[in-house]
Amino acid sequence: RRLQSSNQGTFGVLDTPLGFRAVTAELPWRDNASNLSCIPAGEYAAQWTYSPRFRRMMYVLLETTPREGIRIHPANLAGDVLKGLKTNVLGCIGLGQRFGFLSGQRAILSSAPTVLAFEAHMEHEPFRLRIQ
Repeated sequence: RRLQSSNQGTFGVLDTPLGFRAVTAELPWRDNASNLSCIPAGEYAAQWTYSPRFRRMMYVLLETTPREGIRIHPANLAGDVLKGLKTNVLGCIGLGQRFGFLSGQRAILSSAPTVLAFEAHMEHEPFRLRIQ
């Protein structure tokens, strides 16, 4: 569930049916522009695949045409770079344990351990992600 969006990012909460909860960070909505925008709300298949960019296995969202390579990975910041803010995502979804601030910018915190816990929780199995 996306809760709030501003130039500092789109922040929300991810819940699974089996009780896993994380906070999320995505780029602000910028008309689905590659590397500048979050993807549209909707339902997407997620699959466990190797990422050449990150050099490790991680989840990728499918059915994101014309975008591709939308992954779930560690990230803290998701600001609009055209507004001078920092980001760790180029359209992907960052997971964290809680909301906070880094260098005066809205952020999610404890991201890397949260992503590892999510991947273990999902047992590297495919799933459907509904973004609303």
